[in-house]
Amino acid sequence: MYQTTITDKEAGQRFDKYLHRLLPEAGNSFIYKMLRKKNIKLNGKKADGSEKIVSGDKVEVYFSEETLSKFRGIQAADTTGNSENYEAAFYHLNGIAILFENDHILIADKPMGVLSQKAEKTDYSLNEWLIGYLLHSGFLSKEELTSYKPSICNRLDRNTSGIVLCAKSLQGAQLVGRLLKDRTLHKYYQMYVKGIVKENKFIEGFLRKDTKHNKVTITPAFADGSSNRPDDSYIKTGYRPVRTEHDKTLLEVQLFTGKPHQIRAHLASIGHPLLGDYKYGDKVWNETYRKKFHVSSQLLHAYKVQFPVLEEPFSDISDRTFISGLPDIFQTVSDAD
Repeated sequence: MYQTTITDKEAGQRFDKYLHRLLPEAGNSFIYKMLRKKNIKLNGKKADGSEKIVSGDKVEVYFSEETLSKFRGIQAADTTGNSENYEAAFYHLNGIAILFENDHILIADKPMGVLSQKAEKTDYSLNEWLIGYLLHSGFLSKEELTSYKPSICNRLDRNTSGIVLCAKSLQGAQLVGRLLKDRTLHKYYQMYVKGIVKENKFIEGFLRKDTKHNKVTITPAFADGSSNRPDDSYIKTGYRPVRTEHDKTLLEVQLFTGKPHQIRAHLASIGHPLLGDYKYGDKVWNETYRKKFHVSSQLLHAYKVQFPVLEEPFSDISDRTFISGLPDIFQTVSDAD
């Protein structure tokens, strides 16, 4: 028999969803059959899977050791040589700064050049670093990874630096997911763009993604706010100038919608491409800064997040603002006094 106790990291989900994480190799019908036969119990009683589990709940699984290992995928995982290698990711990316941390959420400051999520098996990404850090700190055990795997909640491009929100617990993931969905968590970016921007403005349009070439195109909205292409995604971007220089402006941008490459493509579409952006930007202008200052990618930094008013267990981030300082390259290219 296998026994475990639900922790704060796992609490808040339906029992059947928890069981799917605990027994990833078991199908729906098998899990519900085991519940009906009382081979899986919750707090010593028969369960149907719809129960919402809370911290302290007891789970009992009456399987043989061989059957349990099979449905948990333990044997398969052991033969991979620990391909994800969280500990290696933690040490490889040991320069990641933590701006805030509690039992549910971690706010990381991602450097330029670091992947948010790995693209290849051998990659080290912020997602693997997070798990490696939590294992190293003792907050998380390898055993707990079978039922809940912490992860990042928002992605930044490899060459975009700044704030990434990470969930340490299921409650944390649910909170951040809800705040991002209802847009009550406000995200701000800073970047250098070509040309002089003097006014605060909100711009709207529609975005279409070309998956094959990993590029998007922007079209303006019609007068009634619609698009002639029903599959396009509506986007809204707000910006204000922080500082103007002889050929560029340091902008603060707030995203009201969060689509791939939205900031880069939207600003380029109105004649203000990002400095260092070779996909949507001005190549001749970029080359001037590459030769003089070694700027090889877009200068785009996720520098601020503002949380709304929240209740327990999130009162320690209620109505708070977190800021990540601009990378040194911003000062290097600046011609401000």
